[in-house]
Amino acid sequence: MNPAVIVDGLIGGLQLGLLAVGLTLLYGLGGILNLAHGQIAVFGGIVGAAVLDADLGMPAAAVAAVASALALGLVLDQSIMRPVYKRRGEERILLSLLVTLGVSFVIDGVLVWRYPSEALTMRVGTGGAVDVLGITIRQGSLWASAITIVAIGAVIVFLQYTRTGRAVRSVIEDETGAQLVGVNPATVRTVIFGLSGALAGLFAVTQSMTSPVTSSSGVSYTILALIVTVVGGLGSARGALLAGVLLGVVNAVSAAEIGSYITAIILLAAAALTILLRPAGLLGTTR
Repeated sequence: MNPAVIVDGLIGGLQLGLLAVGLTLLYGLGGILNLAHGQIAVFGGIVGAAVLDADLGMPAAAVAAVASALALGLVLDQSIMRPVYKRRGEERILLSLLVTLGVSFVIDGVLVWRYPSEALTMRVGTGGAVDVLGITIRQGSLWASAITIVAIGAVIVFLQYTRTGRAVRSVIEDETGAQLVGVNPATVRTVIFGLSGALAGLFAVTQSMTSPVTSSSGVSYTILALIVTVVGGLGSARGALLAGVLLGVVNAVSAAEIGSYITAIILLAAAALTILLRPAGLLGTTR
């Protein structure tokens, strides 16, 4: 097997992990299933593309992509998600699914209608490739991987070593218990919804360094994030990273050896097996 295929899988898997972190943390916070997660990433990507088209440079485009996705996440949290937070258990899960599915349709429709041919593509470095241990890797892939590792590392540090991060983990483990010790779940959800949006925007930036982020990519991004979330474990940033890397390699190898038409089936089968054999996911905990 060509080692370059494994490397491509690792690079793609890191990006999948980044995309899934925000989704898995949201779901861990009381069952908020955000089916508009991929569309939020694409929204940030299209805003970034507009900034690039205005000749403001790649750094400005990257900041705009992350900031706009973060802002959209906060807008959703403060508006349409409020009725969802008032529900509990399965009712909250189902309502969040329906509400965010509707949001995803709206965002998808508007972006495809207004920007049918728009795409975010960032060419970093000299645009060439470098040799790493005899394997040729594009500079964009190296930059995307480095940014992703730093971002996920920062999220893990935030969750483990900051007061807000500990509050997030307490709500994930026991929302009622967290309230009893003075943690406000509503504030925590707002923080995580904003963080989730920012990470989705950052995913669009890193993805654009390896392949274009188009206005119609939202659905596929959401599906991939859901699969990674299921396999990695709800509420686990480390699980999202591990599952993303594993599934990224599986995706790359199956596409190279079998064909891209079968990769979606293999990924879904991996998610189904995880549910059957380890419902909490690779690094998740049973609630």
